[in-house]
Amino acid sequence: MAKVKYYYDPKTLSYRKIEKGPGYRLRNTAIFLASSALFALIFYLLADNFIDSPKEKRLKRELENMSIQYEIINERMNQIAVVMDELQQRDDNIYRVIFEAEPIPNSIRKAGFGGANRYKKLEGFENSELIKETAKKMDQLTKQVYVQSRSFDEVIELAEDKSKLLEAIPAIQPVANEDLKRLASGFGMRLDPFTKAPKMHYGMDFTADVGTPVYATGNGTVTRADNKSSGFGRHIRIDHGYGYTTIYAHLNEYNSRVGQKVKRGDIIGYVGNTGRSRGPHLHYEVHLNGERLNPVNFYYGELSPEEFSIFINLANQANQSFD
Repeated sequence: MAKVKYYYDPKTLSYRKIEKGPGYRLRNTAIFLASSALFALIFYLLADNFIDSPKEKRLKRELENMSIQYEIINERMNQIAVVMDELQQRDDNIYRVIFEAEPIPNSIRKAGFGGANRYKKLEGFENSELIKETAKKMDQLTKQVYVQSRSFDEVIELAEDKSKLLEAIPAIQPVANEDLKRLASGFGMRLDPFTKAPKMHYGMDFTADVGTPVYATGNGTVTRADNKSSGFGRHIRIDHGYGYTTIYAHLNEYNSRVGQKVKRGDIIGYVGNTGRSRGPHLHYEVHLNGERLNPVNFYYGELSPEEFSIFINLANQANQSFD
């Protein structure tokens, strides 16, 4: 219940009741509304600057969580970078050395990305520097992984090629030790069995019974199997690739044909006494890019060091050849 107010009227010398008119009520209402509006404005300003809304609180929590996640990602990328450095060291100093390949320069491995404005779109945020640095690390790691992947592809190709080369190089005797009667003659100046004059002997002669198996000394393709080469009689030539060719002469029979692909250890023919020959034996030659090499240097595939030493001594004896 509102209080009743009075005033003293000097004319009547009495207290009279104050009557509130419409203007009084209107003024009080206006004052109330203005005060309320002012209070609401002050509260809004205070709340806007010092009190977070539920949505703002949620966004701040998400921002803090994002910053933590970025820091974790950066730490993991630093760990990956260490692993990448170790892989690159192994690649340059082990794998590429084994296969005689040049190491990849650091200018390629560590190269950055061009463009000054590459990360401009990441600027203007509260955590722009953190985001930019993370993006740069990610780009650098991505490029290093790509370069390393390409390097490993190359190393794999080199390994496969090296494997094929090792399989192709003549590396065993064309006649097995248990089938040999003796090593008749080696590579070098020897007495010609027909003229008795010194003559260069470009292969090795293995004496064995007619019909003794003759083995391909490396993987390759038979390019000739005929008796049309002077003095060789029935003979076979194998192209091993990588510049290597082998010749098997004075054969009795063929066990392979022109165009056939053979592997090291395959029986390609049989010892004979055809052509310019003084007795049953196999004449064997190794060529590299057209140059005739001493076959004794290519038997590492099956001889022990002791056997190889004995074999070299026998091959170097200045005796008479069989062809």
